[in-house]
Amino acid sequence: MAILGATTMMGIVTNSVIIVANIIDKVKGKSLNPSDLILVTLGLSNITLQFTMTANDFLSILWSDLYFSDAVYAALNTMMFFPTFSSFWFTVCLCVYYCLQIVIFTHPFLLRLKLGISQLVPFLLAASVFVSLVISIPRIWSSYRDPPISNLSSNQSFEIEMPKLSLLYVVSSNIIGCSLPLVFVGISNCVLLKSLISKSTMLEKNKSNVYSPRTEAREQAARTVGSLLLLYMCFYISEICMFADVFPTNSPGFCTCLIVIYSFPPTQSVILIFGSPKLKKALLNLLCLLKKCTKEQKETTKIVFINF
Repeated sequence: MAILGATTMMGIVTNSVIIVANIIDKVKGKSLNPSDLILVTLGLSNITLQFTMTANDFLSILWSDLYFSDAVYAALNTMMFFPTFSSFWFTVCLCVYYCLQIVIFTHPFLLRLKLGISQLVPFLLAASVFVSLVISIPRIWSSYRDPPISNLSSNQSFEIEMPKLSLLYVVSSNIIGCSLPLVFVGISNCVLLKSLISKSTMLEKNKSNVYSPRTEAREQAARTVGSLLLLYMCFYISEICMFADVFPTNSPGFCTCLIVIYSFPPTQSVILIFGSPKLKKALLNLLCLLKKCTKEQKETTKIVFINF
């Protein structure tokens, strides 16, 4: 519970930085570019995911009878699956956008896609929401219960009667909602790395150590996409282990998987913040403001103490 509380607070703060920084720019009259729109959407999705995970865990501990009833269990799990799948597909949108913006393509289709990606981003985000809804809603009627066995103890009977997901839904939702996004993020990462290696080789041949802003942007995008891919793979493995019941409850492996899953939204937001100079500056300004407020509060406390 302590880990869940810490990751929830961190996730809310870091994702709020992403959202608020872009909203402030919008209020100032600046137009949001497509990558900013994706980041805001990701931030909203991660905050929703953080709240639904917290609600699920609190209900499962405090009101287990209510939580494991068919209607409540199906509804809460559907509410948790939707932002999870949405976050994965929004990550694909961001990685593909970086890839198309940074890498130079010569194929006619990819070149046309590169030129029109800015106009396509809102439609890609809408398609991501639609796909996530389509694979999340069937969760409502995809659970079942094993029939209780009378000769078992009461605790064992309770474990058997817990709702379970049908194998068909688990496989199909994981393929569409998790595996496909992972493949697309991996492809984007490989294309960016290939472009980066080609550029580095060209600089070595020309014996030039001068890095253009485009090269620096390419390196930053490659680091961001690579970090997102690594985080995604850790989450994917943990999720598969949880679905397949690889580790028994309360085992170190089970706890590790839970920590990885809980840490996904805040860790992803931190990667996105440090991958954007604007968001990094906003976070540093927030930290400086908090430090200044803390310092002023300490000084005020000292003055009051002396007067007393």
